[in-house]
Order: sequence, then C-alpha cells, then structure tokens
Amino acid sequence: MTTLITNIGELTTNVAVAGDPCGTRTEAAVLVEGGRIAWVGSAADAEKRLSGRNIPQRAMPESNGGFASPPARPATADPLPVVEQGAERRDETRPTDVTVVDAGGKAVIPGFVDSHTHIVFGGDRADEFEARMAGTPYAAGGIRRTVAATRAASDDELRRRLAGFVAELRAQGTTTFEIKTGYGLTVEDEARLARLAAEVTPEVTFLGAHVVPAEFADRRDDYVDLVCGEMMHAVAPHSRWVDVFCERGAFDPGESRRVLTAGIAHGLEARVHGNQLGSGDGVQLAVAVGAASVDHCTYLDDADVAALAGSHTVATLLPGVEFSTRQPYPDARRLLDAGVTVAIASDCNPGSSFTSSMPLMIALAVREMGMTTAEAVWAATAGGATALRRNDIGAIAPGRRADLVLLDAPTRTHLAYRPGVPLIAAVWKDGIAG
Repeated sequence: MTTLITNIGELTTNVAVAGDPCGTRTEAAVLVEGGRIAWVGSAADAEKRLSGRNIPQRAMPESNGGFASPPARPATADPLPVVEQGAERRDETRPTDVTVVDAGGKAVIPGFVDSHTHIVFGGDRADEFEARMAGTPYAAGGIRRTVAATRAASDDELRRRLAGFVAELRAQGTTTFEIKTGYGLTVEDEARLARLAAEVTPEVTFLGAHVVPAEFADRRDDYVDLVCGEMMHAVAPHSRWVDVFCERGAFDPGESRRVLTAGIAHGLEARVHGNQLGSGDGVQLAVAVGAASVDHCTYLDDADVAALAGSHTVATLLPGVEFSTRQPYPDARRLLDAGVTVAIASDCNPGSSFTSSMPLMIALAVREMGMTTAEAVWAATAGGATALRRNDIGAIAPGRRADLVLLDAPTRTHLAYRPGVPLIAAVWKDGIAG
C-alpha cells in the first residue's frame, strides 16, 4: 500500500537541523510505502514521486477547527488530479495504486510513544481521587486495592477493558505504548497480565516489584525471592523489560537492585520507578545498572541530575501523576538545560493518573514543567522512543515506521494552546489509517 500525504502546513520530522531538534518543515509531503516512510520532501516536489502511478485522491474531511480550506496547490507540469472533497478516483489502467491525502495545510507529527502505562487491571479507585482532591495525601498503598480487583477479574474481562484503553490511546494519536504488569503479584497472575499485554504490544514490562502484597507483609524477603525466582521465570518469556518501584512504601535500594539484576540475567532490559514521593536512590540505581529510563523524577538533587546527564538513561516525566495527586511537578527545564534526555508519558493507571491522553501530557509539560511546545512534542514522540530504545519510531524519516498523526490544527503548538480539545484528525500505524 502506497500513500502520499501532501499539502502539510507544518511537518515535525524529529530529524534535527541546526537549532531545531524537531526538524520542522513547511509546505511538506510524506510518501509511505509498505508501512514505512519512503520519502519526505516539499509538496511542490511530491508529484515527481508519483510518475507512472495510479492516483486515487482523497482530501481530509472538513473539520470544525477552522483550518479546512487548503492553500492553493503549487503549479506543476503534471499536476495531481483534483477531485471533490472526500472522494476517490482510480485509474484501473495503471499497475500501481497510490492514495493521495490532502492535509489541507494542517500539521503532521510522529505518532505519540507512550513509554509508561499500567492498563491491564480490574476495579476502580475514583473514591481515592475524590479524597485526594479533598486533601488526603497520595500514598503507594492503594495499589493493593487494584491487585485484589485484578486477581478477581477473568481473562476476558481484563482483555475487554484493555481493548478499550488501546482504542483510547489510538484515538488520541498514540501509536506505540508500553504496558506494565504489577497488579497480580502472584506467579500465575503476573504471568497472565504479561500474556494479555503481549497480545497488544511488544513493549511489555514485568513489574512484580510494584508493592509487597498483603500476604507477604511480614515476609518481605520471601516476596523478593519469589519475584527474582519463580515469578521472573514465568513472566520473562512474555516481557521485554523489568521494572521496580524503588520508593518508600515499596522497595528499598537493595531489594530493587536484586530485582533488576535478576531481570537482566533473564535477558530483560531495565527500567525504574524512582524519586516520585521524595528524594531517594532510584535515579542513581537506574544509572548504575544502565536502565533505559527512570520514571517520575519529581524530586532530584544536583547529583541525580548530573548522573542522568552523564548517562544514556532517559528521565521520563509523568505530569498526569502530579495533576492527579497534587504533588509538585518535575522541573523539566532543569533537566533539559543540563543535557538530560527527557521523555513524557501518561502513566495511565487507576490510582495516580487515570488518563491515556498524550496531548494532555504535552499541555501540562508546557504549562507546568517549563518545556516549550517543541520540546514537549519531541519528548512525547522521539523521547518516548529513546526511552524504549527504539530507532524505528518517533521520527518521520525514510526507513522509519509510518506512524503518523494529522492534527486538526495548523501547528503542533495547538496541542498546548488548545488543551482538552480533540485535535487528532487522523492516525496512521505502520502506514494504515484507522
């Protein structure tokens, strides 16, 4: 399948040019072939890419955003056929079909990469949110409520709910997402959560070290032994990553290192939850074990920032948590100015951030964390890809996967400028719209 998206008003490629890490192009076009980006260039040159091809023309449907009228197409010696909006025209005499999508002067960005979610679970914790809004502080112990509800749910119930969250993610422009286990905390339940997650994403993270379950409250060492042994053995075949909640109320640095070391020995790559509820050892541990990412990073000292800046570990910030728990927001500006690679993700979960909206994360990052819109969009796309150690997504460049989002807006700035407004006009995953 071949698709040409042309008449793009602003294209965010994330292929850096001098002074612009977003590699912004205007009046641009993108050619997609076989699920990959084949070419990126100017709309004026797009017709040259279509020589000898059949061209069904499809304009994007008119929106309510006020940006539906496309600018005039540049004159060429062999112009693309013009058809009515929403219509297609095929020429059966030509051997190769190309679908042309007229972006109408709107913006195109890479698909969002949400590198931190917990979307396989049962139950609901809306009462906790209401209590927090009334002044009750957030604590990690509420996870055990979700563990009980998840254990009681059937595979089919969890699968149906997961499908709903995946549809939410896609509708909001997320084309790649990670999913953690951590709401089972038995060998059988952690393994089934990993299997269910693997049905919808290759980015599955084993988080048996989320909290110590109630039945092991007086036997912490026994639970860590279980996570590092039988549980790891059962879950690793379905996972790519191992994670640990290195935080007061969860796992201390020694326990956390044991879990990560065991995961690495099973062929998993490391991630860390760290420095969320206060200063701690999570960042230093993540850097020491070569973790791909340390997530939260709400409370950092100068040594933490320096360690991140001197490493390949990404600082993944989760502003939905601060929005939902009323904690202070992380200082993204401090990290960026120090040279740290920053990603942003949703942390979609039923307790501390029950949102799957990456556009909302961008708006919060700009409003509350000192990021420019360009930095936030990069962090939500290329940054997330870096946090997942993926070089096939997060950018619009030849050879990359054709994961694209058409915004119902002329620029990416509108993602922060118009918070809460549905601005995702179209999504392509591996070159397929839907």
